[in-house]
Amino acid sequence: MAILKHFAVKNADYGAVIDYLKYQHDEFHLVPILDENGNSMLRDEFYFDGLNCNPEAFDLECELLNQQYHKNQRYDEIKCHHYIISHDPMDVADHGLTGEQAQAIGMEYAKANFPGHQALVCTHTDGSNNSGNIHTHIIINSLRKEDIASQPYTERAIDCKAGYKHHLTKEYLRHLQSSLMDICQREGLYQVDLLSPAAEKITQQEYHAQRRGQLNLDMANMEIMAEGIAPMKTKFETNKEKIRNAINDIAERAKSFEEFQRLLKAEYGIQVKDHRERFSYLTSDRQKYISARKLGSHYDREYLLQLFEENALAAEQNQAQWVPDDPITILFIKSDLRLVVDLQNCIKAQQSRAYAQKVKISNLQQMAKTVAYIQEHGYDTQEKLQDTTDTIQSKMAKARSDAKLTEAKLKKVNEQIHYLGQYLSTKSVYTDFLKSTNKKDFRQNHADEIAKYEEALQFLKQNSPDGKLPTMKDLRSEKELLVQQKDTQYETYQYFKDYHRELQTVCSNVASILNQPSTQKRTKDEHTL
Repeated sequence: MAILKHFAVKNADYGAVIDYLKYQHDEFHLVPILDENGNSMLRDEFYFDGLNCNPEAFDLECELLNQQYHKNQRYDEIKCHHYIISHDPMDVADHGLTGEQAQAIGMEYAKANFPGHQALVCTHTDGSNNSGNIHTHIIINSLRKEDIASQPYTERAIDCKAGYKHHLTKEYLRHLQSSLMDICQREGLYQVDLLSPAAEKITQQEYHAQRRGQLNLDMANMEIMAEGIAPMKTKFETNKEKIRNAINDIAERAKSFEEFQRLLKAEYGIQVKDHRERFSYLTSDRQKYISARKLGSHYDREYLLQLFEENALAAEQNQAQWVPDDPITILFIKSDLRLVVDLQNCIKAQQSRAYAQKVKISNLQQMAKTVAYIQEHGYDTQEKLQDTTDTIQSKMAKARSDAKLTEAKLKKVNEQIHYLGQYLSTKSVYTDFLKSTNKKDFRQNHADEIAKYEEALQFLKQNSPDGKLPTMKDLRSEKELLVQQKDTQYETYQYFKDYHRELQTVCSNVASILNQPSTQKRTKDEHTL
């Protein structure tokens, strides 16, 4: 997928641009790579052309044009504009993209979209730090050299005249993106919709900051591990990436903006506000909110509110799925019925006549309530009452068994979440291990991380019937469902437990009324109540 990047450059040294395009540079620190004699080294493969200028004299010609029109003299003026067309790495294998073809596309693109400007067009085939993707740099002098015909994207008459500067508007940028998409589709190359907002907006500055931070963290971890200490952190995250990860975590669970706002503050210390139909986020170490537009379209108001609605609907469906629908459940309303006291075995009643009299009155009340209870519920025989008690006991046992089974499933999912997190946190180290030339030394230096990675991978594969590793989002969704299921099943168990206890009280009181031992076994004969 070809993407288009743009940078405004204020550096007055146009020669530095040529050096960057022709010579090897360390992309982490943006400095030239020197040989043993201290000289810059040419890139292994590059294609270098000029538009409206001699490419080797680009710096001199730009400076002369600036002097002619007395422009670009101040330090804070934009001296040139840097556009990068970055092709998908798979275009080389799948579509046969070559450096020559990419350079031809770049020249066609520059002539069509930057007429009248002095421009350098240079294609690199090694990608950033040998990442492998072919990309083309187009660098134009911000000052226009020649008059041009009016274009659909120009807003002012001076945007077509020599001696005036490049004016990049929203309409102009959309035209540039659309033009690139048309060329790539014509050439049969991979392409994405550049006109739609990116789900995760990662700028070039953030990209390089992440890579430099990861390199520095890896170097620091190597020093720590050399002392026999396992590092606490192996993956570097930029501030924006931390915010994105926090939002992704909470947004998967939140069912409303208020819940999202509360959980994001409680768990990650990030405040979110809804202002002018846009979300903005504030971390504890900042004083200025970060707009969702700088994070990506998946972190703004419209997308998240839709996600909250889907979460709420799914939660309602899951809850409805596990609500007991047993008709007996609807009939049971817990009463205040208590056991009839056995006066013959009550020591306190035997010692106190007053207490015995009080118990007799209480027993009469409970017997009356028991008779009313069995009449109200239609228990016309003792056999029927006992059958209902046995049925409820069976339902109680099943509800408890179901809850225990769900608990076991939940425990397994929690283990998968644990090992998936362990797998993801050590994956980068294991990837570096596979790429390393000296695997023995690398394994010794990263023994703990590699062991954790292999342990996690083995567990996940053993617990993945289809052989595919689960995603964290799917596991957390499954966990949420199981938690709701377990809570509902324990509520059902508690309900049947209370119901069974009440029926046991009724059975015991009936036995007292009939002068039967409460623990006696039933006979085949039915006793009319």
